[in-house]
Amino acid sequence: MLYIIFAQDHPDSLQKRLSARPAHVARLQSLLDQGRLVLAGPMPAIDNDDPGPAGFSGSTIIAEFETLSEARAWAEADPYVAAGVYADLDVRPFRQTFP
Repeated sequence: MLYIIFAQDHPDSLQKRLSARPAHVARLQSLLDQGRLVLAGPMPAIDNDDPGPAGFSGSTIIAEFETLSEARAWAEADPYVAAGVYADLDVRPFRQTFP
């Protein structure tokens, strides 16, 4: 089943995000290689593709997992959690209707 992982960043966490990004992206690449990643990306804190020093307000990931508990465990093990980037994680089942 698909699950949406919605994470909100701590304020002023851009440097922590940048430091942990390679490990975070490697985990996402692993999901992509397994054919389980639908989409993933950061949410700019301002209305701009490159928010510069404004940074990001969080991340959204939609991926396939066997269970909700597996999706939560994967999200909680993210390098952004360990680095103190994410202030809050919300993991929920997701049913894709379009496309």
